[in-house]
Amino acid sequence: MKPAPFEYVDPRTTDEAVALLATHGDEAKVLAGGQSLVPMLALRLARPSVVVDVNRVGGLDQITQHGATVSVGALVRQRALERWAGERAPLLTTALGHVGHAPIRTRGTVAGSIAHADPASELPALLLCLDGAVVARSRRGTRTIAAADFFQGPLMTALAADELVTETRWTLPAPHAGWGFREMARRHGDFALVGVAVVLTVARGAVAEARIAIFGAAATPVRAREAERALAGQPATDGVLAEAARVATADLETVADIHAPAVYRASVARTLTARALADAAARAKDAA
Repeated sequence: MKPAPFEYVDPRTTDEAVALLATHGDEAKVLAGGQSLVPMLALRLARPSVVVDVNRVGGLDQITQHGATVSVGALVRQRALERWAGERAPLLTTALGHVGHAPIRTRGTVAGSIAHADPASELPALLLCLDGAVVARSRRGTRTIAAADFFQGPLMTALAADELVTETRWTLPAPHAGWGFREMARRHGDFALVGVAVVLTVARGAVAEARIAIFGAAATPVRAREAERALAGQPATDGVLAEAARVATADLETVADIHAPAVYRASVARTLTARALADAAARAKDAA
């Protein structure tokens, strides 16, 4: 199919882009990498009156780090973050390797995937796992939205129609923290049926902090807060980690679709959580 007719505009500054969104509101869509929007246009799942192409807007293509906080501009490509992460953040590097294929990551933007909010996507779950945030700008000003508040449903976020994502912010794990990433997909590059990202910090032989994010199983990526609390102060033994995986998925509201039934997703989520926790525990260095 071909897209429905629309007006194409390519602002050169953030102010221009924000002004266009303020004028057109729900009738406008932002184009960056286009790996989500263009297929939706072609299938007429999206029929905007105006497409605002922000690729020529300056100042949105940088990755900057201040301590443990990393700012990723709205035009940073997924492949660029994958390369930047390298040994700095192997969890990001590993997880980004599961996002589509290299040509897709070369064009697709980090912020675009997060703003699209597909519950089976890796990047929203990673932002949630790393206590990240989305910075959005409108004519009303700039606000920072915590990842925990950003994702509201399948393809639904807290972003207002007149807001432009200008950057995402990530909190990198401590150097001694362990990490795990597990994903089940039909083929490499497909959206995940279920996936899990974990960060684990150990001190004096016990878990000091745990972060567990599950994606692909529910309507949004989910932080397993109860399991995180249950792990605190416990030794990272096989039995403790297995019980944490059970707690993490006990009340998970899994979804069913043409790809997998809900009961399958629940079972796989529990198994992958246990494996990701075990991976993280094996990689963690005692901070004591």
